[in-house]
Amino acid sequence: MTEKEEIRRRRTFAVISHPDAGKTTLTEKLLLFGGAIHVAGAVKSNKIRKTATSDWMEIEKQRGISVATSVMGFEYNDHKINILDTPGHQDFAEDTYRTLTAVDSVIVVVDVAKGVETQTRKLMEVCRMRHTPVMIFVNKLDREGRDPFEILDELEEELQITVRPLSWPIDMGERFKGVYNLYRDSLDLYQPSKQRVTESIRLDVNGPELEQHIGGALAKRLRDDLELITGVYPAFDREEYLAGRLAPVFFGSALNNFGVKELLDCFIEIAPSPRPVQAIERTVDPYEEEFSGFIFKIHANMDPNHRSRIAFLKVCSGKFERNVNYRHARLDRTMRFSSPTAFMAQKKEILDEAFAGDIVGLPDNGNFKIGDTLTSGELLHFKGLPSFSPEMFKYIENADPMKAKQLHKGVEQLMDEGVAQLFTNQFNGRKVIGTVGQLQFEVIEYRLLHEYGAQCRWEPINLYKACWIESDDAAQLEEFKQRKHQYMALDKEGRDVFLAESNYILMMAQQDFKNIRFHFNSEF
Repeated sequence: MTEKEEIRRRRTFAVISHPDAGKTTLTEKLLLFGGAIHVAGAVKSNKIRKTATSDWMEIEKQRGISVATSVMGFEYNDHKINILDTPGHQDFAEDTYRTLTAVDSVIVVVDVAKGVETQTRKLMEVCRMRHTPVMIFVNKLDREGRDPFEILDELEEELQITVRPLSWPIDMGERFKGVYNLYRDSLDLYQPSKQRVTESIRLDVNGPELEQHIGGALAKRLRDDLELITGVYPAFDREEYLAGRLAPVFFGSALNNFGVKELLDCFIEIAPSPRPVQAIERTVDPYEEEFSGFIFKIHANMDPNHRSRIAFLKVCSGKFERNVNYRHARLDRTMRFSSPTAFMAQKKEILDEAFAGDIVGLPDNGNFKIGDTLTSGELLHFKGLPSFSPEMFKYIENADPMKAKQLHKGVEQLMDEGVAQLFTNQFNGRKVIGTVGQLQFEVIEYRLLHEYGAQCRWEPINLYKACWIESDDAAQLEEFKQRKHQYMALDKEGRDVFLAESNYILMMAQQDFKNIRFHFNSEF
């Protein structure tokens, strides 16, 4: 197979949603179809020994939520599928935002009873910003929920995107009979089974066959609904979908393995293969011969026995090969990798080559930061991997003086993952950790203890926002730093950060120092 054909058959996407909409369950079922696993796991593992493949961290198994993006690759119908299962919980949004920079399309999971929730809206903003093609899977049809038309209206209004149903449910809850697949003109009858796959029947919706399968009343209702859909919603247009303006909608029940195959079959047909990526210098085309890629995520301790760090590289163009020298743009030196890995969540296998669209794990002993670029030689910098201003802050203190070294190493490595941010107060030298949500502090404490053997203690600190500052007026910058010296800190890169105590203090600082630029994300 030629390099171009290899790239063309890649499909790299993220599964995103609000917590508990069924995102990780859907990922499990997609893996089941790809033959990547043989028994799907449960996210909430009560007495079930098997937990979800993508939730492999100890804390994820205990809480039943995803706290880190997992990467999984498998083959399906002559296509290479790379799924990134993201955390839905808003406390881990930062990880998800960055993951969205590494994918070519997105599947949004929506709970039929709850509809669109806050976190889904925020993630959708990131997709809109990047014009990422979006597909929607309305989940949990085996439970009572809201009217499908009502859900479609809400999707259009809340996510600000035109929708087009490509499958349609026949009742729901205990009366749920199945879905009619508009994309394939077939009827998929529902049988609750968490492991088996249902059969689909090709039929003419206006023929007498429909009554035999679902009865007269439901057949009439389905025909009326389909007529309404044709009249109200635009016909499906792949170009509009690829431009990020039209979202196809599927209905099903991921837990019961229903509607997932239809989604996957349609997805590999219409979803984009790797797309051009914008670098600061130029646009990089995936079909270029020369290799380029960027680091979008770093994970410390994938294997606690070896204290290993893995940097996740998204291949943007050409072909990545094992044991070949590549240029690290920020350090301006060449590096080669003897054991790059392909992922199945935590399970890894060494790979010899990867193509544009693939995600490669590179063993890292501190050489990488999020946003770093590797190329065959050209100096490129990919943009769009920001750190956002945190909203919660605490001092981190060592609770065990004998383990100061372990704590220092643990904090360094966990901050490199980009899950939280470390600021060093210039006034008293104390370390401040900033996060997007309270749960992050618990995860950091848990991982420091279980992965590094270090105990930490949190102390409250009253802060409103951290903002990066810069100015062309050196004298005014110096004056600002002297006047606010109690609230000045440095981030991990050694950049100046102002820790504002309140919105009022921040506004006054912006008014008094007109020549200083205040940034609320690190990309400026």
